[in-house]
Amino acid sequence: MTPAARVQAAIEILDEVIASTRDDGAPADTIVQRYFKTRRYAGSKDRRAVRELVFRAIRRSGEPPASGRAAMIGLADEDAVLLDLFDGSPHGPSVREAAESPAPASLIPHWVRPLLSDHVTDDEWPALLERAPLDIRVNVARANREELVGQIENALPTSLSPWGIRLAADSRIDSHPAFADGLIEVQDEGSQLIALACQPADGLRILDLCAGAGGKSLALAAAAPNAEIIASDTNRSRLAQLSPRAERARATIDTRLIDGGRETAQLADLEGQCDIVLVDAPCSGSGTWRRNPEGRWRLTSQRLDRLVRLQQRLLDLAVPLVRPGGALVYATCSIIRAEGADQARNFLGRHSSCLVQDIPFDGGRADGPGRLLTPGHDATDGFFVARFVRS
Repeated sequence: MTPAARVQAAIEILDEVIASTRDDGAPADTIVQRYFKTRRYAGSKDRRAVRELVFRAIRRSGEPPASGRAAMIGLADEDAVLLDLFDGSPHGPSVREAAESPAPASLIPHWVRPLLSDHVTDDEWPALLERAPLDIRVNVARANREELVGQIENALPTSLSPWGIRLAADSRIDSHPAFADGLIEVQDEGSQLIALACQPADGLRILDLCAGAGGKSLALAAAAPNAEIIASDTNRSRLAQLSPRAERARATIDTRLIDGGRETAQLADLEGQCDIVLVDAPCSGSGTWRRNPEGRWRLTSQRLDRLVRLQQRLLDLAVPLVRPGGALVYATCSIIRAEGADQARNFLGRHSSCLVQDIPFDGGRADGPGRLLTPGHDATDGFFVARFVRS
């Protein structure tokens, strides 16, 4: 592919990404992969170059641009070499017209800015869009972190999680023998800290209420291999991913698929029986924008309102499942107040039997009844976490 053809390919992919964000379709990574499946003539260097252009344009635009061309022109306005490729050459983009407006540069959607936690000030915004490192979690039930650091090239221990190892953003680990043997899993350090906040211990019954694909359930099982871990979710396809991962890690985790709207009945046998309930609730994903920058384009005020209501319902569902003296841990990968500190405050107002407990890890900053981790302050994904004890 010529340099101009790469730009045109990026424009076409961006058009698909923009359309996908409107109807909650496939993520940008999937769209890039799908695009090149039908274009075998593109070599690995072409694919890398096009992908880089696509994500540079996405990171630059906090608001959804009018088109992929507008997004790419906005990027070209800051890069003279790129602008010269709008030359009308075969397979390249047509010459830029004087009337064409680029997508304006903005890191944060304008309507989201006043909703962010007070900790996420303007100087922290760039860190929300930087490329994230690759963090992996050591299966501490079967392996030693210090030994694995010595076996993995350019590996460093994470500073906050005692289970983590940090690698460069473009690292590949899925072909490493330690991965194949279940000794490590890809997991952001902030996500590891959510599991740490549960204080997992052998002999406890721990319910991961919104387990998804089970990343935190696996972390809990590794830290407490003789605990009873129950992973539940309403999403069949995501929960199905846990079993092979647990088998590879040699972890024992019970899975429970529940139907939306029937959760109370289907979890009735656990009422008052859980030592720990983790509510890692569906959220805006604003804390993961450095990994999924097009998430800014997908988020709307209506969607945020629906998520906040869902989080509230999940918290209320979780309380009766916690035994007296047990703990409820609430977490969201969000930096928005309504999903974090405000949600936790409102929860305490509804449940006088629940009291705030300290978060058992270093890092983050106090944010209402919980703590907030941010990329700028902690070099992790953004997470809010609060821990409550049921008196």
